[in-house]
Amino acid sequence: MRRLALVAALLALVVPAIAFADGDPASDYLLVQSAFLPFDAHVDRSSAVELNTLLVASKKAGFPLRVAVISSKVDLGAVPILFGRPQTYAKFLGQELFYWYKHELLVVMPNGYGVYDHGVVPAKDRAALEKLPVPHTTAGTPLVQAAITAARALADAHAVSLPHTSNTSTSSSGTNWTLVAGGVAAAIVLVGGLIFVQRRR
Repeated sequence: MRRLALVAALLALVVPAIAFADGDPASDYLLVQSAFLPFDAHVDRSSAVELNTLLVASKKAGFPLRVAVISSKVDLGAVPILFGRPQTYAKFLGQELFYWYKHELLVVMPNGYGVYDHGVVPAKDRAALEKLPVPHTTAGTPLVQAAITAARALADAHAVSLPHTSNTSTSSSGTNWTLVAGGVAAAIVLVGGLIFVQRRR
């Protein structure tokens, strides 16, 4: 068991690097969690928690939503050409997730928003997003706050009432909580597989 724990800890460290080199990193992360946050843009912990709390509440209210926050070409892996084209990327990402996630997807970039819903670009959702101010920033925390505003706008468009969420921590951190969550999820899967193999032996 000590060996398994060591393998899991090592995997948690290397998974971010693997995803970083992936063709489309956001599609990997959004398979197991509700939000993808920028790799190289600092996002304070309280904003990340606020976004994830909102997405949990949205799912419980009957409106599942996953969000990709993109601050630079780095976040797009092998498809940097889609940076600055949030609607095009939303369709691309939605098609990547098509067989695993069948609900609403929101993309937030410095120059605007994109939305996709399992093969469809909902007109009322596009209209709701077009009313929002363009973020005009590559900074992580403001982009996440823009994503929170956009998620609420989409929920309103579907007549879904979401509770007020507030930052529970005022501390700021450069830690990318997307990477941490992704690494932990992958480590859990690996440990489970190793335990299964060991028991079979």
